[in-house]
Amino acid sequence: MASTERVHKVLSQQGISSRRQAEQLILAGRVRINGVPAKLGQRVDPQQDAIEVDGHTLTTYQPRSLIYVLLHKPAGVVCTCKDPQARTTVLDLLPARLRSGVYPVGRLDTDSTGALLLTNDGDLTFYLTHPRYHVAKTYHVWVQGIPTAETLRQWRQGILLQDRLTLPAEVTVMHQAKTKTLLKIVLHEGRNRQIRRVAEQLGYPVLLLHRVAIGSLTLQTNGQPELKAGQYRQLTLAELPFQVPPRPSHCIAHNR
Repeated sequence: MASTERVHKVLSQQGISSRRQAEQLILAGRVRINGVPAKLGQRVDPQQDAIEVDGHTLTTYQPRSLIYVLLHKPAGVVCTCKDPQARTTVLDLLPARLRSGVYPVGRLDTDSTGALLLTNDGDLTFYLTHPRYHVAKTYHVWVQGIPTAETLRQWRQGILLQDRLTLPAEVTVMHQAKTKTLLKIVLHEGRNRQIRRVAEQLGYPVLLLHRVAIGSLTLQTNGQPELKAGQYRQLTLAELPFQVPPRPSHCIAHNR
């Protein structure tokens, strides 16, 4: 009996893209199976079927070993695999043996620092980035000024961004100086530049933003020395503090 996989999983395993990006390629008609445009959720036998992306055929198929890398992203490094402006990317901080097919899970702004997970595991990426799972991300954030109790209450309850309320957030004052405040912020969603946009809207712009944890995964995992800026550590699947549930089939068409 032929062994089949969903086509977006095959593309992810071959390092063509993440599974989410593969679904976008399929929707855009850029993927063909045996000369016919691929469909979302379509299953293929990579040993028998001709799979093309932008006219290029996948000539060999070998399931890739799963890679998990925890990186302390420094400021000034971009969270992409390639940068048209030739800036340093997070992949540039990894050795060549870990770069192939690996991509960052979520993003940190160029000026932001802290914990970043890179992997070629599409299921884990889906779990950590899809809003249905509400995986907590924890940040230490210096903002300009001294937020009032009312401001903090609004932030915790949710702020309207582009006609949609943010989910409730955990916002705790850690330290106050004369002109700035250090906050601990825990988010359960990952909208684009969310903390910076909310802080700006409330009148307390972000000065520094540092992610300290993804779920319970921190820069000092399992008793290891804390990673310094620019350092990374390869993780095993057993070290990841995430129980990834089976991917719901109905999410395939809506994960875009």
